Amino acid sequence: MTLTLPDLAKKMEKIDFCMMLTKSGEGAIASRPMSNNGDVAYDGDSFFFSYEDTNKIRQITADPTVSLTFTAPPSLLGKPGIFVAVEGRASLIADRAVFEAHWVKDLDRWFPQGVDTPGIILIKVHADAVHYWDGEDNGTIRVQ
Repeated sequence: MTLTLPDLAKKMEKIDFCMMLTKSGEGAIASRPMSNNGDVAYDGDSFFFSYEDTNKIRQITADPTVSLTFTAPPSLLGKPGIFVAVEGRASLIADRAVFEAHWVKDLDRWFPQGVDTPGIILIKVHADAVHYWDGEDNGTIRVQ
């Protein structure tokens, strides 16, 4: 059975953390864990807060091609979890109104002044393709 994006979103609804991969200036692949901040109603876009003065932001500015990898553990009934790999393009958003739309209180731990924290930026990753494997099925979804 081939999944649709809404089917996949249902399977991903509780996955918060992923690995974000960017291209470093030396041609290597850089990877780091990132949180969706609980914004997991997946529609092909993922949002991540960051500080502007980081390697990942410099790497995205130089080349917006990114990959996200998500995994969900097996169920208590032994059904395999799901693995999801997103190929996409990142854009940087510095709009306070957009920050507020994606803000959750737990972010105050890393950004103590909330959406007014100096140097804060929002990374939006729009998927071009989403690959998935869940132990029973696998496939690719092209996102418009």
